[in-house]
Amino acid sequence: MCNSIYSDTKILTDPDKEIIRVLQEDFPLCEEPYKFLAEKVGIDEEEFLQRVKDFVREKKIRKLGAVLQHRAAGFKSNALCAWNVPAEKLADIAAIMSSHAAVSHCYDRTPAPNWNYNLYTMIHAKSRAECDSIIDELSRLTGITDFQALYSIKEWKKTSMKYFTEELKNS
Repeated sequence: MCNSIYSDTKILTDPDKEIIRVLQEDFPLCEEPYKFLAEKVGIDEEEFLQRVKDFVREKKIRKLGAVLQHRAAGFKSNALCAWNVPAEKLADIAAIMSSHAAVSHCYDRTPAPNWNYNLYTMIHAKSRAECDSIIDELSRLTGITDFQALYSIKEWKKTSMKYFTEELKNS
């Protein structure tokens, strides 16, 4: 799936937009997935792959990757954990936390009034007890003891941005 589009160096053509549109769909599970996608766009596989490489090089596409439906994969509990990390240790602490297998996202934010937390991790586990154990492990590894764990109760949405869907449908 294609996550982020930037059009700094040139305007995207309709074929460019079509390539981006098909990259946002579920990845085809077949022997030659890029050939399949290229055929949907109406170009050959070599041109398709070259244009995708160009998009990445030109920073029109930031990343291509899978989106794990974590609940379907058995990860029934997750927590957004907010950590109060000294500013001078932020990069080092973030490197430790982001390297943990159970952490899917790790990012810093500017603290808000009455909310001193500046580093956030998204932790996925099979149970709340396992989530708690991972949070405790991260705290021990980093020495950060001031944190808030915000557990998900219900998942309302699990989708990424989709670009050029209506525009191409109406042309």
